[in-house]
Amino acid sequence: MTQSLRQVQLSRLFVVGMLACVTWSLDTPHVGAADGLLKESQLPLGLANTAIQAAVDACKKDGYRVSVSIADRAGVLRAMGRADGAGPHTVDSSRKKAYTAASVRRTTSELAELIAKAPTLQALRDMNGEILILGGGLPIEIGGEVVGGIGVGGAPGTHLDDACAQKGLDAIGAAPKVPTAQ
Repeated sequence: MTQSLRQVQLSRLFVVGMLACVTWSLDTPHVGAADGLLKESQLPLGLANTAIQAAVDACKKDGYRVSVSIADRAGVLRAMGRADGAGPHTVDSSRKKAYTAASVRRTTSELAELIAKAPTLQALRDMNGEILILGGGLPIEIGGEVVGGIGVGGAPGTHLDDACAQKGLDAIGAAPKVPTAQ
């Protein structure tokens, strides 16, 4: 194995390890003092549905037919909605974007930019079959804790998917993840 190939592989392992450490530290559940049981905040179904409807409505207002998915903190699908006329591919793309944002605790646009800047990180795309590194996925952070992810698929541009997802976060009082236009 050549020295440069070994360096590339070590660099990939380092970045994946760093992402795992950051994810673990951000996701450490609270420990109950009395019983030692782990306590985790969960996004209630009602708030998930509110976020979905707000994102769908924001995209619809601009003429985009999208699907919106909410994943819980572990990346498991919590709720999903598909606008009238949204393409069938938007279902999987929104779910995978929500999974990616929740499990990695970063926006999928950030991940796409990171990979573009550091091609040695391409392996992040292959961590598992559920990862989708394409804009439109945002972590849902409430009260300083990531409780899930929202994914939007179907607008004609990832920046538009991001904007609709942000409207979903805004509707439930989650921390903003997309910079507002000046």
